[in-house]
Amino acid sequence: MLGLELFYWILGGILLYAGLRNARERRYAHAAFWSLVAALFAGGRYVLEANAAGDPLPSRVAGATVLALAVLAPRMRREHLEEAPEAQRRASAARLGHRLFGPALLIPVVTVLVVLFGERVGWGGYRLFGAGSITLIGLALASILAALAAIRVTGETPRMALVEGRRLLDTMGWAALLPLVLATLGGVFGASGVGEAVAHLVSGVIPTDSRFACIVAYGLGMALFTIIMGNAFAAFPVMTAGIGLPLLILQHDANPAILGALGMLTGYCGTLLTPMAANFNLVPAALLELDDPNGVIRAQVPTALPLLLVNLLLMYWLAFTF
Repeated sequence: MLGLELFYWILGGILLYAGLRNARERRYAHAAFWSLVAALFAGGRYVLEANAAGDPLPSRVAGATVLALAVLAPRMRREHLEEAPEAQRRASAARLGHRLFGPALLIPVVTVLVVLFGERVGWGGYRLFGAGSITLIGLALASILAALAAIRVTGETPRMALVEGRRLLDTMGWAALLPLVLATLGGVFGASGVGEAVAHLVSGVIPTDSRFACIVAYGLGMALFTIIMGNAFAAFPVMTAGIGLPLLILQHDANPAILGALGMLTGYCGTLLTPMAANFNLVPAALLELDDPNGVIRAQVPTALPLLLVNLLLMYWLAFTF
């Protein structure tokens, strides 16, 4: 069966490769950083099992490892890593053309197919996809299939996938972990009662008996909190616990699936507008060598604001219709 643990081990191996390559090149901060992240991914199940058995030591080691990552992150300097000459890259792009988009498009297509039909796939009483989030399993499988497709389309060796993956990791640096860290931070905020505080504040400001007012508060709150935190995954548990669940779902009978999906999309509108989303907005500006470090954000504003309005209208229409 394909389970999350298998893909975590694969990801750990890729990260360990990046760490070893950096160690060979005497980039010791990078080497230690990626090696420690690899250990966290590969040893996550052991930590959970030990914690369930009442052994706190692995959890404390994992916590110390996270603190070590925070110490190493500022020491990870960005340097130009060797890549193919520009003329060779342009010639390769001209030869491959739009076929380059094929592997990338495989990721959403395969992920959606696994989510829709994955739980039905099996034989002899055994399911193909094991325990864990079917969405994450689908995304992991899709990413591997996309990498294999890219190797086939470009005619490169599998080793080149590791080499280029490591180059991209080192180019992004610690910002590559921002979505994971901010999603975790959102869970911490939700567990610490921030959502209840938000609900109390909102209830004193807006007419809670108005569906439209609650929708606007929820959608704009998702966008604004995302702008502050840099990631919609951090905003979602707070705003959903504070406004979405008590006011829209329980009080106004909104459809939870539709509300949650469109709520996340309003949060993504905030992602397009904030430098806090460094891995999405600042790192690409550096990769493209733009003169304006906020050039990506400026280009996204005309898309983000109308899309935010459309999402609010769709949320108001669909969440109470279906």
